[in-house]
Amino acid sequence: MKVVYSEAHHRHAPETELTREGYTPYFECPQRADTILLTLRETPGFQIISPSVHPPELLLQVHDPGYLHFLENIYPAWVKAGEPASGVVPVTFAQGGRCPADLVNQTGYYCFDTTPIVAGTYEAALEAARCALSAADLVLGGEKAVYALCRPPGHHAARALCGGYCYLNNAALAATRLGGRVALLDIDYHHGNGTQEVFYSSGQVLFLSLHADPNYAYPFFWGYADEGGAGKGEGYTHNLPLPAGTGDQPYLQALDQALALIQRFGPDYLVLSAGFDLLAGDPLGDFSVSLEGLKRIGERLAGLRLPALVVQEGGYQLRHLGRAAVNLLGAFT
Repeated sequence: MKVVYSEAHHRHAPETELTREGYTPYFECPQRADTILLTLRETPGFQIISPSVHPPELLLQVHDPGYLHFLENIYPAWVKAGEPASGVVPVTFAQGGRCPADLVNQTGYYCFDTTPIVAGTYEAALEAARCALSAADLVLGGEKAVYALCRPPGHHAARALCGGYCYLNNAALAATRLGGRVALLDIDYHHGNGTQEVFYSSGQVLFLSLHADPNYAYPFFWGYADEGGAGKGEGYTHNLPLPAGTGDQPYLQALDQALALIQRFGPDYLVLSAGFDLLAGDPLGDFSVSLEGLKRIGERLAGLRLPALVVQEGGYQLRHLGRAAVNLLGAFT
């Protein structure tokens, strides 16, 4: 199985993040991807390759041009304005209204939480997007399954919003690159609100998400079961929120519901947003899915027999990330 990976993710390494407990070490750290990469290199059946260069214009198929300009230019403008070099973090958030002309003042317009932007964030996010786009090209070229080891992740990034550790929506870019009928399944513990927003009015992409109930879990404001799409996309969004403590059996039962919807849709391709924070013991989740359960998830997905593109999303328990990747991907090799 080909694994598309770039060392550029090391450029994005915020030291801290603002939480309800104050500033804490940044969970979405470079060691996440490093740990997965090391395990895959030690496991037969995986071939690590670098992404191809794709023109930035491809990002416009998913993201707003004003947002992309902000993301590329905000850090130097922020520092030049005398703001802390530790990272761009908004202090005021837009609730509607207009985008101001001043770049620094746009921060609360284009960010929906306190996910920081540092000096290398844009370059790392752009390279992660290229990993996803390159994986899509490989699938279009005949590969039956490809893994895009993306960091930073992307499923919380909307057309014109960053947040939740996400800046560019890698899975949405991959699905758009594939074209045709795409089923995009998100198994991250947290709802993929950005991906949902991108495709909410699209009849080409079936978006399905298994995630913690947003009544108690981030991102709180999206991911409810009655959100079903709009316009041409009505009926093409399916959210399956799950309670705290969800383990292997109830998770697999919910997955079977999603698989039935995928089979009914009849897609040409499967894009999987793979977050390993669904595993028991993850510091940012409270499910109790086991590593063996994750293996069974992979087996069920591979059983669809669709050309598949797996995009890395969350997962923050470092000691389990490598084995999690092998268990999920093993059924596709």
